[in-house]
Amino acid sequence: MSNTNKNRTTVDIFGQQYVILGTESTGHIRQVGALVHNKMREISSKNPSLNIDKLAVLTAVNAVNDYLKVKEQLERLQKELQKEKD
Repeated sequence: MSNTNKNRTTVDIFGQQYVILGTESTGHIRQVGALVHNKMREISSKNPSLNIDKLAVLTAVNAVNDYLKVKEQLERLQKELQKEKD
């Protein structure tokens, strides 16, 4: 796999530095890192006894839940749009 056209961006997530390599812009990668950081802080503030592993898993579960909701909404809107075209 070639590293051509890939951006290397360092982000801080919940006190840890991560180097993320991706084709997305540096700004996009930083935004993703900030969203993960903020979600981890939110969950941690409600459950301060969670260890970092459980916190990371709950953050991932929340992110996938949000993704599925948006995906379902997009599919509904696409169906509505298709009905209008027919």
